[in-house]
Amino acid sequence: MPERISFESILKLKRWNTPTVYNGWEAITKHSRDTCFNRETVQDYMPEMGPMAGFAITVVIEPGEKNHPQGNPNAWNEYRRYVASIPGPKIVVVQDLDKPETVGAFWGEVNSSVHRALGCVGTITDGAIRDVDEMKDAGFKALARRFCVGHAWSVPVRWGCEVEVFGCPVKPGQLIHADKHGFMVIPEEDELRLLDAADFLDQNECDTVIAAAKGSMGLSPTEITEKLEKASARYAERSREHFSKDGEWK
Repeated sequence: MPERISFESILKLKRWNTPTVYNGWEAITKHSRDTCFNRETVQDYMPEMGPMAGFAITVVIEPGEKNHPQGNPNAWNEYRRYVASIPGPKIVVVQDLDKPETVGAFWGEVNSSVHRALGCVGTITDGAIRDVDEMKDAGFKALARRFCVGHAWSVPVRWGCEVEVFGCPVKPGQLIHADKHGFMVIPEEDELRLLDAADFLDQNECDTVIAAAKGSMGLSPTEITEKLEKASARYAERSREHFSKDGEWK
């Protein structure tokens, strides 16, 4: 089994916003830079809680289908045992088969409290949520499509399987980082260097291009342009020194 990112590193990743994490990932990955994040609009209903990071718990629901509860009356118990069996921190990723006509919320006060007790820090659901204030009180963050008053026939249909939410595929156990900008699903081979990459690139931006831009007050347009050109060159040079070997990204 390949080595996974540590719990301590996940906590440190929460210090950065998701675009900063993306910048670090972009520098180290062999995947296309237009993948591994939501392609559709997603709403963070608890932006004041800041970023969340954890491993994906996956589940499929279809609240508009009333026969699901009768199809497996033990579904909730089996699903909760699955959730409990996975080490945390965990983010529950929910694919709603009713999309885009969502008719019931999987999440509310009760389900959020139960999942928080099982080591889950939040959810990304392409369906609906309700009881948003109570969810926040439980310390459970949610990125979702919309609010909904009722829950209809919300039960787990399938779990521990690959899902797709907001145009992004997610496999069980994948590392996720999410905030008010959206979410990223990190390929396993990129986990170990992600924190270092995000930390370095953020510092590199602050030391070069951002510092040059914010320190240009009172300069002429020509002086500002020259200053930014030098800062950009220094940014690129430092990035190559940190990440590259023989002109290729490691």
